[in-house]
Amino acid sequence: MFNLNKTIPTPKLWSKKKSQQRRSPFFFLSLFLLSLLFLFFLTFTSIPKSLFSSSSSKTTALSLQFPHCEIRILGEKFLWYAPHSGFSNQLSEFKNALLMAGILNRTLIIPPILSHHAIALGSCPKFRVQSPKQIRVSVWDHVIELITSEGEGKLERGVRKECRARNGRTFPSLRYVSMADIIDISSVLSSSHVRAIDFRVFVSSWCGLDLDLACSKESNTQPTYLVDSLKQCGSLLSGVDGNIDRCLFAIDDDCRTTVWTYGNDEVDGALDSFQPDEPLKKKKKISYVRRRRDVYKTLGPGSKADSATVLAFGTLFTAPYKGSELYIDIQKAPRDSKIQSLIKKIEFLPFVPEIISVGKQFAVQTVKAPFLCAQLRLLDGQFKNHWEATFSGLKQKLDSLSQTGSRPIHVFVMTDLPRGNWTGNYLGDLAKDSTNFKLYFMNEEDSLVMETAKKLALAGHGLRFGSSLGGIESTDTVAKLQKHCAPHLLPDILLFIEETICSCGSLGFFGTAGSTIADNIEIMRKFGSCSNQRQDHKMM
Repeated sequence: MFNLNKTIPTPKLWSKKKSQQRRSPFFFLSLFLLSLLFLFFLTFTSIPKSLFSSSSSKTTALSLQFPHCEIRILGEKFLWYAPHSGFSNQLSEFKNALLMAGILNRTLIIPPILSHHAIALGSCPKFRVQSPKQIRVSVWDHVIELITSEGEGKLERGVRKECRARNGRTFPSLRYVSMADIIDISSVLSSSHVRAIDFRVFVSSWCGLDLDLACSKESNTQPTYLVDSLKQCGSLLSGVDGNIDRCLFAIDDDCRTTVWTYGNDEVDGALDSFQPDEPLKKKKKISYVRRRRDVYKTLGPGSKADSATVLAFGTLFTAPYKGSELYIDIQKAPRDSKIQSLIKKIEFLPFVPEIISVGKQFAVQTVKAPFLCAQLRLLDGQFKNHWEATFSGLKQKLDSLSQTGSRPIHVFVMTDLPRGNWTGNYLGDLAKDSTNFKLYFMNEEDSLVMETAKKLALAGHGLRFGSSLGGIESTDTVAKLQKHCAPHLLPDILLFIEETICSCGSLGFFGTAGSTIADNIEIMRKFGSCSNQRQDHKMM
């Protein structure tokens, strides 16, 4: 045991002095070095970063201005884009977004379905489009309005009024509807081709979104700091303040200058076959040159874009034009089996089971017979000038069926022309001729539509995606979104049910020439979206 009362003898004076003499040089040297080290740490924070690196100075300043950049989500990298126009165009962009996310190994941020005509791109063939930055800002504003106002904000009200004035149809108020609430992407994600996360879940973490306030029905309860934070976050993700190292890379290349390719034998940067002609150059005073660029080489590993947490595109819409593609020309990937498989999978993305089921139910329980689907787009854009050609094509189709089949011929009519305006045109004539034709149609107020909308609202398919991303998407985050952002308004799903019914038309399909809705229905029919219809009829 220790003896606490033991006296420790005092060292002799001569030995103490001797010890001090030996240590004195080292002692003073240590004090000097410690003083220098202390002064270095004391003044380090005040040393201008420009003395070390001008780029790091800019990065630090922007990081302080945008604290969202400091959020790191377990090394996850994301892809965001700005959809536009009607649903069919948005679906086409969504497929391209899945493809780009797969090629670049990024998690796709799933957007909502935007209001028809809320966001317009312009014309790629005429080289007159919104810049990627402009369209990102517009989309961000509209999406946030859908979240905070459940689709009843100023922009949305304006859009709905325009629709009523244009075609007389009435619409229920819209709420936030994720693309994944309507389109079934489970097969794409389960095969590990792509990772995805709902826009609301991403923003709730990236922007520090206060869910209680953001989803409040009373806009007056949203404080200024919340609005300012959302604006700041949108400005960042839209690339308004430029790119930020390791945080954001905003792509400014669009269809005027770029056609994205992948894994082919072309020289990267080669001229595309479609270029603005000389008259257009002189008339519009433009000097654009379209080049074909490999998206993986340009934005993939080793590029500056690859180090950014978020890669932000503008539009991802493309279409064939004059032997080329307007923006994305990736039809196959023979050297990459994973991407080739993804290309095949996204060629047809079905609606969620709730929509497919009700479409079949209408065909079996309401029509109860083989029928023709007639998709007639008559009031929007260019289509309002082609009534005669559209009605003539439908008449030829029905005349052909009349010669070979029994009567009356059952016809499901899908049109934007209100029935009150059918008088005096071919649709009015068909409706009167009940001996030869029996017409069917759907309304927003039909019980099947309303019940299906309720089921989708409760299902919340979109919020299911992202659970594997750990830090950003936790059970608590989704639970809060489901609690505070629960739907008070039903989504407008009539279009999707009508397309499904049309895919079940066993007598064929007549679609309006040039309509992307018709194109989508043709794809559904090609891939047998309603392939079990015959079995259902037998069961009836």
